[in-house]
Amino acid sequence: MSKSIAAFRPHPVSQVQPAIRDRLLPLTLTAIGVVFGDIGTSVLYAMRECFFGSHSVPPTHDNVLGVLSLIIYSLVLVIAVKYVGIVMRADNQGEGGVLALTALIPGRFGAGGGVPRLAVGRPVLIALGIFGTALLYGDGMITPAISVLGAVEGLEVATPLFRPYVVSITVAILVGLFLIQRYGTHRVGGLFGPIMVIWFVTLAGLGIMWIVRLPAVLGAFDPRHAVAFFAANGFTGFAVLGAVFLVVTGGEALYADMGHFGRIPIRFAWFVLVLPALILNYLGQGALLLLNPDVEHPFFLLAPSWALLPLVTLATAAAIIASQALISGSFSITRQAIQLGLAPRLEVEHTSAREMGQIY
Repeated sequence: MSKSIAAFRPHPVSQVQPAIRDRLLPLTLTAIGVVFGDIGTSVLYAMRECFFGSHSVPPTHDNVLGVLSLIIYSLVLVIAVKYVGIVMRADNQGEGGVLALTALIPGRFGAGGGVPRLAVGRPVLIALGIFGTALLYGDGMITPAISVLGAVEGLEVATPLFRPYVVSITVAILVGLFLIQRYGTHRVGGLFGPIMVIWFVTLAGLGIMWIVRLPAVLGAFDPRHAVAFFAANGFTGFAVLGAVFLVVTGGEALYADMGHFGRIPIRFAWFVLVLPALILNYLGQGALLLLNPDVEHPFFLLAPSWALLPLVTLATAAAIIASQALISGSFSITRQAIQLGLAPRLEVEHTSAREMGQIY
């Protein structure tokens, strides 16, 4: 049986379970720090764009519940069902990403049964794989710069003294972020992981504070609110759907980074911590908007006044960390492109003795 087909076969439980059981919590912690930074910082701007962006709707009762319903089921269907439940099952010898799928196209193999070579007779599928990879590269180039710049601009709002130094600080942070990549994903994730755990716990806590004030916001779990939202707003409702899509940005990093951690730690982190925290926070922002429709920055106003500055600081750290998901994913797909003969050969350093996919 070829390796492209064998990649879909599950490993025997007796071989996988002891190793995963011993390292599940450490791998989960590092995965939280590396994989979920991008999707975890969408709470900063997604709701604001839905109601105060260029293509927005007024924050009425029905609109808020409709948008919340769209957000909840976008997270569930796109991330939980599509990526975590289905796509992450399609690994290629433990590696994820669009090129890993491209390598599974039936074709000839390299000498000695090594990495599968691309099929000559599948040009359309190959072109689609390369196109998807290019999109991920583009996202990987833009996200670190925009995320860090947005974080530093947040500091500028809190402290205007930083205004002349925004670009310089951004460049310095980016240089430092890329310099520490050589130490390996496990060390980078070990550094970022505890911060992101605090971030997600904070998101959940802030959301619960406002849900308790207006429990009626839990009605957003009824999908009929999403259907009614489109019926009432027509084309404008579909335009708002573009802002709703911001809540799932970074979802592709879950699949691209699978080779760094394996599917089990990523799934564990998603269902136990990340998904509940995100949904609770979005519901809390919805409750705030229902009680105070004129609030233009619902996320930061979830916190009491005394906690605003610490929240801005934590949000800045989280936004910087958000860049790590796509950096690691770009490393993974670059290695896959080299193996498939689609990119020039580069020096690849394996930074972990246990995880084959952790590279620099």
